Amino acid sequence: MLMEPKRGASGPVQLDEDSRVWVSALTAHGFQRDRAVTRLHDLLLRAARSEVGRRRSTLLHLSPAELDDLVVQAADDALFAVLRRLEDFRGLSRFTTWAYKFAVLEAGVKVRRRAWQGREVPLEPSHWSSVVDSDPSPLEAVEHHELGAAIRRAILADLTERQRTVLVALAVEGVPIDVLAERLQTTRGALYKTLHDARQKLRAALATYGFGPLPTPEDRT
Repeated sequence: MLMEPKRGASGPVQLDEDSRVWVSALTAHGFQRDRAVTRLHDLLLRAARSEVGRRRSTLLHLSPAELDDLVVQAADDALFAVLRRLEDFRGLSRFTTWAYKFAVLEAGVKVRRRAWQGREVPLEPSHWSSVVDSDPSPLEAVEHHELGAAIRRAILADLTERQRTVLVALAVEGVPIDVLAERLQTTRGALYKTLHDARQKLRAALATYGFGPLPTPEDRT
């Protein structure tokens, strides 16, 4: 019987019967594995189709055939990810629940990328002023002109060009982080780190200007 250690627990966790059957079939050979992979792909197709349908409003320009293609791509990539990470399954949920999440993630990423396909991602300095100057803006709730001026000064004077770029794209323009990572040829983790550093710099700068802590645009997303 397949057993898996539970993280942080004193003893092993026994897989439920359905999960045990799934894992056993997917780690088998020949026809048994091929049949299990086909069944898994069908499950992931249903999950991806459900997620794409949920996000349909962002893809109104796509035809039914294009949406189906997006669903298949998401299911294919999810299948590869599940099989590659099969050893990571710990039995803390049912196998089908665990696998389903891969399809939802892949579908979400593909929908966001497709929605932004052909759209400009604001990376140029000309967009930086929109952080504080557009109407309405992320700072429209700031009631005092002096505080607004301090924030403008901090963004333009204390952040690096990279930090301003990431801040504007993610927090102001609403660019999905995986889309921005692709455009900038970097990783989601690196962008999160840059955004975090930008927030810390803004808060430190405002403190030096005599203002207390203030949520940055990132905090409102």
